[in-house]
Amino acid sequence: MTEHVAGRTQPFRLLLVEDDDGDALLVEELLYDTGLPYDLTRCRTAAEARQALRTDPVDCVLLDLHLPDASGVDTVQAIQPDADAAVIVLTGLDEPRAGVDALAAGAQDYLVKGQVQPDLMQRAVRYAVQRKQAERANAALQIGRLRAEENARLERGLLPEPLLSSTVVTASSRYYPGRAQALLGGDFLDVVQTDDGQVHAVIGDVSGHGPDAAALGVCLRIAWRALTLGGHRDQELLGLLEQVHIAERADSDLFTTCTLITLDPDSRVLTLHLAGHHEPLLVTAKGTQEVDAAHGVALGIAPGLGRWPATTLTLPPRGALIAYTDGLVEGFADSTGARLGVEGLLRIIDTIPSPDPGTHLDELIARTRTLNADRHTDDLAVLRLDWTDTSAPVL
Repeated sequence: MTEHVAGRTQPFRLLLVEDDDGDALLVEELLYDTGLPYDLTRCRTAAEARQALRTDPVDCVLLDLHLPDASGVDTVQAIQPDADAAVIVLTGLDEPRAGVDALAAGAQDYLVKGQVQPDLMQRAVRYAVQRKQAERANAALQIGRLRAEENARLERGLLPEPLLSSTVVTASSRYYPGRAQALLGGDFLDVVQTDDGQVHAVIGDVSGHGPDAAALGVCLRIAWRALTLGGHRDQELLGLLEQVHIAERADSDLFTTCTLITLDPDSRVLTLHLAGHHEPLLVTAKGTQEVDAAHGVALGIAPGLGRWPATTLTLPPRGALIAYTDGLVEGFADSTGARLGVEGLLRIIDTIPSPDPGTHLDELIARTRTLNADRHTDDLAVLRLDWTDTSAPVL
């Protein structure tokens, strides 16, 4: 039947689980008289019903409580693992408690055989399906709330507030997970200023996605802040971070690329250590260029054997340093399938006129994502450090 009922144009997919041919015929006649649009399948046992539900999902199960392989409330529990559908239990006249117990076991409604009229059957089916849909929606909302709480906790771990006391240096950052509705991935960043006035920053990318990468990223970020505030620097600091990486990683194949940044605002000296990470970008009044920096191996690739040479350069009185994870440049640049790359990124940066660092990052990311058209799904983190030496003359 395909009659339109209460705004529903698609037939209800019904599964009748009944071993008695006479009772099954009565249910089929009742359904016919309801005027409901439906497609009906019949099974005789709980096992047969489970198999049918695994291969062909339905909207509602009409379930007899006395089957050859299940009886009573156990019948409801027997089919539930395979039934993402409303369940209406069919009870006998001599079972006053069976329907209530079935509701407690997870059924949406119950009907007493011999006391069911077509209008009652129609309402029972429609309302049971609606209640099941409401249960699914509530479950999805709960999952969404839990995901939001987990995301917030991870965000605090991966993207903390910078510890900056100087007004000479400011930090701006952005983060986008690579997959829709995903938890934050393994990218992380942090900025702290120590008592000697130096500004220290890190940006890193744990290989892989999901909770294992995010958890390792949180561990490394927290370890970096603690070790940096404790006075550890450069090669020693990266060696300790590699020890943390190895101890905390869930899979021996995981590795981490990162960049350590030390900026001395007084002397305007920048020191970089690259561990498998690409070079940051230097933004000055003359334009933007990639910093020519020495490279070292990523953390976890060759435990205990890594060497991370330092790159030092003197900065202009005013400028910015942009460090990023590869999600910013590995997206596509056009419809030909070519990657954006660093050259494409540089072409975009110098065409963005905004003097505000945060707005500049927003526009930069928006343009790269527009070019990519959601075809590449790596996580993306960007850190921008701006400095202004107020003692230097304005040129």
